[in-house]
Amino acid sequence: MKQKFKVALAQVSCKRGDKKVNIRKIQEYTEKAKQQGAELVIFPELSLTGYTVRDELYELAEKVPGPSTATIEKIAQKHKVHLVFGMPELSEKTQATIYNTAVLIGPKGLIGKYRKMYLPTHSVFEEKRYFRPGYRVGAFETDLGKLGLIICYDTFFPEVSRLTRLEGAQLIVCPSASPAVRRTFFETLTVARAIENTAFLAYVNLVGIEDGLQFWGGSRLIGPNGKVITQAKYDEEDLALGEVNYADIRQVETFVPTLKDLRPDLFDYLKERAEKL
Repeated sequence: MKQKFKVALAQVSCKRGDKKVNIRKIQEYTEKAKQQGAELVIFPELSLTGYTVRDELYELAEKVPGPSTATIEKIAQKHKVHLVFGMPELSEKTQATIYNTAVLIGPKGLIGKYRKMYLPTHSVFEEKRYFRPGYRVGAFETDLGKLGLIICYDTFFPEVSRLTRLEGAQLIVCPSASPAVRRTFFETLTVARAIENTAFLAYVNLVGIEDGLQFWGGSRLIGPNGKVITQAKYDEEDLALGEVNYADIRQVETFVPTLKDLRPDLFDYLKERAEKL
């Protein structure tokens, strides 16, 4: 396992409903990232299809593995990198059950997938209308250490990142499609999730305008001490690179021992109170 490696935050806009165009962009940005020494390249939530495709999801969704993951596997293999991207995943058992999924691919092929647990359905969001929530955290063994996956609104719920960290992930990857009205929330919460779990967190947000929604970008790599290591531009496509060094975690864990100080007995009480909300 590598202790130190470069991460590329591929902050892109997407062409709604056009997987071929979006895969070409994934290929283009992966090539640029590799030229700069990146070993992990991360793309936004639903970057395969665009975010606001609504009923088109039923035609665009694919199984994992499937045709698009096979194509992107070839990109990862060619450039010898790990890739994370978002897509609508069709259930293996039904014809019209869809998940909002983040896929992790390595140089040797598909490693794993994570299905978004928390689906915003308020204000401009309508994800529960289309997606089924996931029920398992995503933490995967790779040559770059154990990588965790969460997606966008999951960041608002500390238990998702905490469970991912307790599964052994030292780098939590968060593809996102956050519109500009939520910028302050995500800039605050991503730092909090990194600090409270003494973990690296890579947040990669969509950029551009889709169906009247403006996505603000602002992707960032955050260290376990809460400091922003690198940040992409606001409101335009960008490729930002930063370094993860797992050796940095030990010092933070020593002086801010949030994991050592966990109180498992409180989780039972939390469950009880939440059930009576």
